[in-house]
Amino acid sequence: MSRIENEIQSRMDSHAISPRLQDYFNRCIEFHTYPAPGLLIGVFMVDYAVEQLGATPGEKLYSVCETQKCAPDPLQVLLHCTSGNHRLRVIPMGRFALTLNRPSIEPFTEGIRVFIDPGKLERYPLINSWFTNHPSFNQREKALPLIDEIFRAGRDILSAEKVRVKVTPKQKWQSGKCRICGEMVPSDLLEEGVCIGCGPNAYYKKA
Repeated sequence: MSRIENEIQSRMDSHAISPRLQDYFNRCIEFHTYPAPGLLIGVFMVDYAVEQLGATPGEKLYSVCETQKCAPDPLQVLLHCTSGNHRLRVIPMGRFALTLNRPSIEPFTEGIRVFIDPGKLERYPLINSWFTNHPSFNQREKALPLIDEIFRAGRDILSAEKVRVKVTPKQKWQSGKCRICGEMVPSDLLEEGVCIGCGPNAYYKKA
């Protein structure tokens, strides 16, 4: 084990993190490549949401994540919700929150939304400073103490609420050819015959 891996293991043991959660943390850290604070909190969030939903291990679930930072990864690792299998939607609202629901053929379905509750952060000054991006917070100096406080806090900084989630049905589509690049895309993504990759979302120029 590396030094940081030993530190993480030591802190999980000292806070009596269950073997099941330790496995979750280890798998997510390996996937994410480092123990980011948001990733660790995200593990607690996913575990809490699954419990509140009354879901069973391996059950097919759908998810919405309200931030691009860290929290989508536990959803991918632990629940196999990905953008590729259409079970993960990331909507960059800037809120550290996620929602889980079961499949449904109805327009709406019941779900559980879990979020970091600002009203619960007063007892955890390091988490609060990190979460609010306070100028006094030094990530390099406080990284391990922050991780320690996250393990100590666990679900205590989270809240959950029942929500009704809008279900987006699968849409039939037709293929169209972009008049600039000549590549095929769904026709509804063409504007005046131009795909968004040749228009507003262009991210490269040909070398």
